[in-house]
Amino acid sequence: MPMRIVIDVRHLKDFGFGTYIRNLIRALAALDSANQYQLVALKQDLHDLAGLPSNFALVTYDRSDTDLRDQITFPLFLRKLRADLYHIPLNNVPLLMPKPYVVTVHDLSSLMFDHPQDARNSYHLFKFRRGLLHADRIIAVSAATKRDLQSVLNIPASRIRKIYNAIDGRFMDHTAAADARVAGPEAQALERLRILERYQINYPFLLYAGTIRPQKNIARLVEAFAVIRGELEGHERYKNLRLLIIGDDLSKYPAVRRAVIQTRSEQSVRFLGFVPLDTLRIFYSSAEAFVFPSLYEGFGLPPLEAMASGTAVVTSSVSSLPEVVGDAAMIVNPENVFDIARGIREVLLDDDLRQSLIERGFERLKVFRWDQTAKEVLETYQDAVYKPGK
Repeated sequence: MPMRIVIDVRHLKDFGFGTYIRNLIRALAALDSANQYQLVALKQDLHDLAGLPSNFALVTYDRSDTDLRDQITFPLFLRKLRADLYHIPLNNVPLLMPKPYVVTVHDLSSLMFDHPQDARNSYHLFKFRRGLLHADRIIAVSAATKRDLQSVLNIPASRIRKIYNAIDGRFMDHTAAADARVAGPEAQALERLRILERYQINYPFLLYAGTIRPQKNIARLVEAFAVIRGELEGHERYKNLRLLIIGDDLSKYPAVRRAVIQTRSEQSVRFLGFVPLDTLRIFYSSAEAFVFPSLYEGFGLPPLEAMASGTAVVTSSVSSLPEVVGDAAMIVNPENVFDIARGIREVLLDDDLRQSLIERGFERLKVFRWDQTAKEVLETYQDAVYKPGK
């Protein structure tokens, strides 16, 4: 018997959650023509959901889930849709959420890093855990996130299913921006040159892309870069090496600014803010190496995006990252500046190693596919509806 499934897609435009929502919806649409889906979206996002098959309907709801009134109004709205199942694709479950429902948990960083230990954090922890305890099924995006749910929040393992993410399919398309694609390799090379010239980049660089929150460990990355830059200041190829950081506004993170000043790296570390996806792809593919020394990740998409762009990756030995990158990256201790520097040095100076990591990276990407993710999510929906309480 076909199911009526409601998915909250209000975070469609978000940097990380949006990648998950957009690609999961498209993969479900390609996989499942039997069940009926209703996507609850903000009005301004409706055009981004165009072209879905007839078993997908769009429903407008224009209140953000950050609005306190949403704790009551959104559940009341959902009840009117009379679904067999509701999917909240990130753990922000309203207090009066109708059942049965499935929640996707991407990480626990909001509990472990983002909130001070005060009354507000206690409420956040209560709401975070309550939403999961009442869920009929929980999707964890990695084995590391599943372990965190069990150890930090005491969620029973039987209620949690590990289902991997995958990268946005546009990173798998090894062509340049849209206006250059029709003209072949020469136009693609010119497009790359045009974008790098726009940002005045005419030197070799290491790349970091992502947010600059404390758990991302950017201050140590800057310190490790200063070590490497000092070691390679006379190197023919790398004497002008730079570090490019693509992410949020630096002004929010004084520790990172201090690290730049203390290491005297003001002229060699650049913060570019967020850039369009086509531009990001150019930066990924042009970097000497992608360095991602995060202290905590629920999954970790940027290393896979770099691999898809043909760039060697240096990343951390903690949380989900070894699970995600496998043997296709240089693994370092993110709490040791000199080990981060050691990993960067080996990748830069050993051409055979770098080429091997690039080749293994392309192979590693085959583990993470949206069609497989959608298949397992659909199985989770069926379990929640037809095997309640198990």
